[in-house]
Amino acid sequence: MSLTAKQIKNYENNGYISPIDVLSKKEAHEIREEIELIEKKWPGEIDGLGRNYIHLISPIFDKICHNKKILDAVESIIGKNILVCGTTLFIKNPEQKGFVSFHQDAKYIGLEPYNWVTAWVAVTDSNEENGCMRMWPESHKEKIKHHNQKFDENNLLTRGQTVENVPLNETEPVILLAGQMSLHHPTVVHGSGINKSNDRRIGFVVQSYIGSDVDQVIGKMYVQQARGNDEFKYHKHVGRPVELMNQNDIQIRKKANDELSKIFYSGSNKKGIY
Repeated sequence: MSLTAKQIKNYENNGYISPIDVLSKKEAHEIREEIELIEKKWPGEIDGLGRNYIHLISPIFDKICHNKKILDAVESIIGKNILVCGTTLFIKNPEQKGFVSFHQDAKYIGLEPYNWVTAWVAVTDSNEENGCMRMWPESHKEKIKHHNQKFDENNLLTRGQTVENVPLNETEPVILLAGQMSLHHPTVVHGSGINKSNDRRIGFVVQSYIGSDVDQVIGKMYVQQARGNDEFKYHKHVGRPVELMNQNDIQIRKKANDELSKIFYSGSNKKGIY
């Protein structure tokens, strides 16, 4: 379903919009089952760098990327020519201290111009107790901020990139039920705290949906055509998986992840686990 004029205005003003209903509770539960099946049958496959591009090895995650409700909402923001540029799993287990420091997606990802949007799909409920995202409204209207690289072992970001001195009293929690999503702008400042609940908090993130006019100015991206046409052909196109953990798809994903790692750590003499 396309966004309403009010929703688009809220996105333009605040840099994000939520919640948006996109999946049923049953569909969200099936996604969690897929994650836990992979963890059981292929230990370590989706840990570290493996959390990226899971849609290239799983038809269930691929289906989410091409979900009509999601694409209709995305089209309202970036137009009809849509590419799936990448995906990431953000899993916070209750016994861990994982967090995401306040940051801007556009800082290290190399996608320009900013005609792109990140879709954060809740596989489980995401709330303040289990470490939901917090957004700093209107922060996308300013220039890219300075980020300190901290490489904290509990930080779920690649470099532990951190925007300091974010006024917490001005941030807002992005509370989602399983099956709902949020959409956020490339330069809005956001982060999330640790999971204090007794269950996992799982988010599947399409990072990002990009317009065909968006180039990768640092490296090379592996993309899928989600809607419309790719008029500019800046990126390498790949097909959609037909079965879980197909060996050819695994090799394609490895190449995609290798290129992504080069992008994320460009200019850095140190690497994190992601």
